[in-house]
Amino acid sequence: MLVLGVDPGSRVTGYGLVEKKDRKLVCLQSGTVSTSAHLPFHERIHEIFQALSGIMERFSPGEMAVEDIFFHKNLQSSLKIGHARGAVLIAAVQHGIRIFDYSPLEIKKSVVGYGRATKEQVRAMIQIMLTLKNPPPLDASDALAAAVCHINWTRLGNSKGMNDA
Repeated sequence: MLVLGVDPGSRVTGYGLVEKKDRKLVCLQSGTVSTSAHLPFHERIHEIFQALSGIMERFSPGEMAVEDIFFHKNLQSSLKIGHARGAVLIAAVQHGIRIFDYSPLEIKKSVVGYGRATKEQVRAMIQIMLTLKNPPPLDASDALAAAVCHINWTRLGNSKGMNDA
């Protein structure tokens, strides 16, 4: 099973592709999609959509685990992240990818064992779990953590699809 994990952001969106082979988790690719703050916001959202569409087309993941919106004190930031998340969701729907969402707390607990773990702690555990030679960027490690979280949930027979309310 190939899972695309996504950590949406309006400036930087992290992504990571994780596959379960036998009993081992393997990272096929991870990275970030960075947009320029000098571009109009709608063009940045379009860039995120296009970049994730390209990744989906190239790798054809069957499922996507996306981090749910974390409500910041700054409402404007939450709204912008919501737009980026929407672009990612539309790309997945367009490519026929099943979508599952997880809260930041669920992802951190799944990977680190503690829901209030720092981004650095998540990155350290992801590097160990996926036997990565170099630490990925923080946004990419968050995306990889979402994919690992999803694989853990499905391994336990749970399902958290967006349509499962």
